[in-house]
Amino acid sequence: MRCTVIGAGVCGLSCAVRLLEAGWAVEVIAEKFSPETVSDRAAAVWYPFLVAPVDRAEVWGMASYSVFSELSASEPEAGVIMRTGREYLREPVESPGWHSAITHFRLLEPSELPDEYVHGWEFEVPVIEMPRYMAWLQLRCESLGGTLTQRRINSLDDAGGDARINCSGLGAQELADDDDLHPVRGQVLYLDQTPEVGHFDQQPETLAHVIPRSDCTVLGGTVQANDANESPSEDDTELILAKCTAMWPGLDITRITGVAVGLRPARSTVRLELEPGEQPLIHNYGHGGGGVTLSWGCADEVVALLSAAT
Repeated sequence: MRCTVIGAGVCGLSCAVRLLEAGWAVEVIAEKFSPETVSDRAAAVWYPFLVAPVDRAEVWGMASYSVFSELSASEPEAGVIMRTGREYLREPVESPGWHSAITHFRLLEPSELPDEYVHGWEFEVPVIEMPRYMAWLQLRCESLGGTLTQRRINSLDDAGGDARINCSGLGAQELADDDDLHPVRGQVLYLDQTPEVGHFDQQPETLAHVIPRSDCTVLGGTVQANDANESPSEDDTELILAKCTAMWPGLDITRITGVAVGLRPARSTVRLELEPGEQPLIHNYGHGGGGVTLSWGCADEVVALLSAAT
């Protein structure tokens, strides 16, 4: 049987790979493929962040963590590297629910906290270098026999196939007539300088991150709901540099090499469900800034839903 995946971002390609592994013939249809997708601009670090429902997101996230950890050891060309990072907070809070399930987690000493922060923790998680990872995902899909077709569709009915998986991201506003879905603008900077560890402030109102990759360090970010402007902003650049320098005083602003903007496909909750009908249609979108972190767990659930429906 033939399954059509709509969308070639990280969620769409992850679903395609899992479906191919499960024995489906798969065609991925998308208007844009890597390196032109929003996923290519993601920072990206494994870290459950601002995604609901929390209980399902934790399950999806831990499944993805296991896959990324394995890829970091077995598939160097995938661009997944285990990195040490530190999150800083302005008030004490409980450790995240996943802290005991990852390989390294410890609370920071007061002497390890930057000024204006009073609490925090150190952790080791996968950093996913998206330009390399997206290319690897596409090759993985093709090596398993998947077909990649670049074209725009105007309705889900145009996709064809015996089953359809809607991973269209913001495109679902039109394709699924979803008014709950909206863009959340994110701007990042690229830096030719490497910190000893990553630095994170994950509070929405003060969001900032310093993520070291093999090719650069990614600085962010912004969380601007219902803002679809994809042009870089000088004001945002200055704000990002100020927030990141507060966590990492050694940051050299003269070594900025680039800037990028991406629109996260956000929703009040991730939509991952089977839509009733004669032909199986599964929606898998609305991951906001958690698309990479949840990708493999959501792909596994898509396969389970499709298997139950057929």
